[in-house]
Amino acid sequence: MKAKMVTAAVLTAGLLAATACAKKEAGEAAQAADAAETAVADAAAEANEIDPEKTAADNEVKSEKFMAENGARDGVKTTASGLQYTVLSEGASGGYSPKAEDIVDVHYVGTLLDGTEFDSSVRRGAAARFPLNRVIPGWTEGVQLMSEGDKYRFFIPAALAYGATGTPGGPIGPNEALIFDVELIKVSNPERNLDAAKKFLVENGKKAGVKTTASGLQYQSLTEGPASGKSPSDADKVRVHYEGRLLDGTVFDSSYDRGEPTEFPLNQVIPGWTEGVQLMSEGDKYRLFLPPDLAYGAAGTPGGPIGPNEALIFDVELLNVVE
Repeated sequence: MKAKMVTAAVLTAGLLAATACAKKEAGEAAQAADAAETAVADAAAEANEIDPEKTAADNEVKSEKFMAENGARDGVKTTASGLQYTVLSEGASGGYSPKAEDIVDVHYVGTLLDGTEFDSSVRRGAAARFPLNRVIPGWTEGVQLMSEGDKYRFFIPAALAYGATGTPGGPIGPNEALIFDVELIKVSNPERNLDAAKKFLVENGKKAGVKTTASGLQYQSLTEGPASGKSPSDADKVRVHYEGRLLDGTVFDSSYDRGEPTEFPLNQVIPGWTEGVQLMSEGDKYRLFLPPDLAYGAAGTPGGPIGPNEALIFDVELLNVVE
């Protein structure tokens, strides 16, 4: 019995040793498999590693081929710089064409040659506004060929787009030609806007209910508050609801849209507001027509939405004078 017990113990020990050995071998095999898999992955990554110089060279060949073939298509025109374009639709005759120094409002869609869309004001649902001389050369040149209301398709060689650098980090690679569909909505410049503002204010000042102050501010009472309502001085802080519009009806700011009124010291806003709100009493709602010199003047608001020398329209509701 004792010998059998020893034998059993030996057998048990042997089985445990064999199991441990098997586990060790399995672990080593798994490690070896992992190492092999890692080596294969590293080799694949190394094989597929992007060579920037090769990418740039490939893009250059592809872009040059595309531009050469595209330029031969019916309806495609090519300028001396190499910019290509085709007219998709035309606006009304006599439309205004921009100069390089002008500010333009546009809708656009930009795509790579493979059709990948990389930017779109249409998708964002808001037109873009910018000085025409502060964008890529293909845009500066191309949009000057257009008139308000026109829609063009531009084929821009890399030299007139983002060149040999592309846009670091994407989406535009080095030496990539680009395609843009562009709709020119509006052209702004100081002279044109000032002429439009003067014409508007002359005609508006003749309308029933519109009053004009010595400064040139025009206003119209829409609703009146209680007789006991307090009128502010320029030293007061006021609480108001308002909506601001350009002459074409574009809403550029609205406390109503934000869902809450705003407060501000009346002497720290544009002159047309400082003067106009003092004409009101709590509970009143006025429409103010501001000439450019009582709004944002020849500078406008850089980057938009208010262009240089634009007259503005505000509906203002004076909720209360803040104590």
